[in-house]
Amino acid sequence: MSAAGGRLICMVETSARLLRLLSLLQSPREWSGAELAERLGVTPRTVRRDVDRLRGLGYPVHSSRGTAGGYQLGAGAQLPPLLLDDEEAVAVAVGLRGAAAGGVQGIEESSGRALAKLEQVLPHRLRRRVNALSAYTVPMTRAHQGSAAEASVITELAHACRDHQQLRFSYETHDGTVGRRVVEPHRMVSSYRRWYLVGWDTEREDWRTFRVDRITLTPPHGPRFVPRTPPAEDLAAWVSEGVAVRAYAEQVTVLLRVPVERAAGAVTVSTGTLEAVDEHSCLLHTGGPSLEVILPHILMLGFDFEVRAPERLFSQVRALRDRLDGALGGS
Repeated sequence: MSAAGGRLICMVETSARLLRLLSLLQSPREWSGAELAERLGVTPRTVRRDVDRLRGLGYPVHSSRGTAGGYQLGAGAQLPPLLLDDEEAVAVAVGLRGAAAGGVQGIEESSGRALAKLEQVLPHRLRRRVNALSAYTVPMTRAHQGSAAEASVITELAHACRDHQQLRFSYETHDGTVGRRVVEPHRMVSSYRRWYLVGWDTEREDWRTFRVDRITLTPPHGPRFVPRTPPAEDLAAWVSEGVAVRAYAEQVTVLLRVPVERAAGAVTVSTGTLEAVDEHSCLLHTGGPSLEVILPHILMLGFDFEVRAPERLFSQVRALRDRLDGALGGS
């Protein structure tokens, strides 16, 4: 073999080893030099040289001395190339397609650009998996048009939650009324195409949930505050109950004669909350502007049910039964 051929093989082996080293360093842990040498089948001295090569390529590899020291990839001034395994690459591609479809206003275009770059380098076998998932999935976007939140608003709210900074904004309620609010933000909760802010309303002296797409920020914001004890440990469940039950004038509880797992396929976080009773049934808590509106919604679920509360719902069910009997005529 010629000297040039030997150098070429050496370069290929070194490049492959650098990629393996980079893949190891991208996991969220610290590696000792001995661990990396064992994984790569080289000496600790070679590991140190390879780390220096990665640093020369712009990867911020941090190192610490001592018996507990080691190497870890850190954040740099620029985003270096990332190494993803098959499952990670598919997950990122699917996530970017969802973001490009909407949900957070203002990131659709950048998500689309990132997706195009990723799909350009995806192996054919992974591109087929991503395309199949997209081709055989129908996004339900038309029913939620206009509910996307702006990325800049989400970011500003997140910073206020982190910094415990009081917020001032105007808020449009579901009936179109616009009012001023002063709120101590606590957390944000997200669901499909909807973002909610949970915070302490200083004027009403109570916890409130605000749809982010209805918030118009009006800085400058207020001073910092001491965080309060949140209204619930499970804020996602608390928000779901608020938007599906507490927000309405009429609130209903019925027993569904199906397992909670099956009911969950028909009841969304914005239409009700579910509570398992046993392996064959569960409680549905829901709400609406009137009992006349709620009852057809429950019927449309297609499950056998039993009314639990309120008492007035019994009368609505009897009246509907009599009306349906009359519709049958003499048959």
